[in-house]
Amino acid sequence: MNIKWLVRSQSIVTLASGMIYPYYLLFLKNLGNSFSKYGLAFAVFTISSAAASQWLAPRMDRHAKQWLIVSSVGMAAAMIAFPWVISYIWVLLLQMLMGTCNAMQRMSERVLLADNTVAGQRGPAVGHYHFWTSAASGFAVIVGGVLIDWLTIDVLFYLSAMLYMWGALAVWRLRSISDEAIDG
Repeated sequence: MNIKWLVRSQSIVTLASGMIYPYYLLFLKNLGNSFSKYGLAFAVFTISSAAASQWLAPRMDRHAKQWLIVSSVGMAAAMIAFPWVISYIWVLLLQMLMGTCNAMQRMSERVLLADNTVAGQRGPAVGHYHFWTSAASGFAVIVGGVLIDWLTIDVLFYLSAMLYMWGALAVWRLRSISDEAIDG
């Protein structure tokens, strides 16, 4: 089956996250001024992701594409909000949002990979998916490093938000086309 749309949309999302993540750490360090505060922020991210996965799990089979869109839009909102954060408590709240979006994205991609492949023949499709999303991640770090020398970290957050929205639009467009094919 054709999973090119999933590979493309999630490569864009991976580019968005990889482009900001190394520099996001610097941003957090400037707000928290301690590694323990960074550790707490990251723990809030992972724990909220774990908690959200329990709520999302029964809803995944029927709504994976919608959750994939919501996750990208939520991450875009977080990226837009980060440059405006002046308090550590807001960092923690954004970390909760990002953890929830992470659960939506990771679970959706896995469900959609399974839905769009045939049992016993998933290996090549999963390998293709992993190759392109991993390559996008590596490329993103390079792009982010080059851009941060020319731009501010705030602009990098905004560019990341635009890429997240582009990823959401790619899935939404495919979902709309799929719905038209079913109706028509």
